[in-house]
Amino acid sequence: MSEFVKKLPLKCPSCDSPLHVKKLHCIHCDTEVNGSFALPLFVRLSEKEQAFILDFVKSSGSLKDMAKNMGISYPTVRNLLDDLIEKLRQIEEV
Repeated sequence: MSEFVKKLPLKCPSCDSPLHVKKLHCIHCDTEVNGSFALPLFVRLSEKEQAFILDFVKSSGSLKDMAKNMGISYPTVRNLLDDLIEKLRQIEEV
């Protein structure tokens, strides 16, 4: 049986606002750190967007290689990248 992996929630289920981390815990020594910490930029992206970035890095930034590996056209990959760049800019402004 496969192990169930919980996904980190990024938005409030009640009002859809971005969530912040309040507590960090070390499972080794049981130390806890409390505060209000924003989630790292890339963690705020969807799993699909994170996978795209990982594929981009693995292909050494070659959109041509990505298009071939993904089985889609170069312009489509370029549009996906442009959309991701715009989303990153919007996240940084918040």
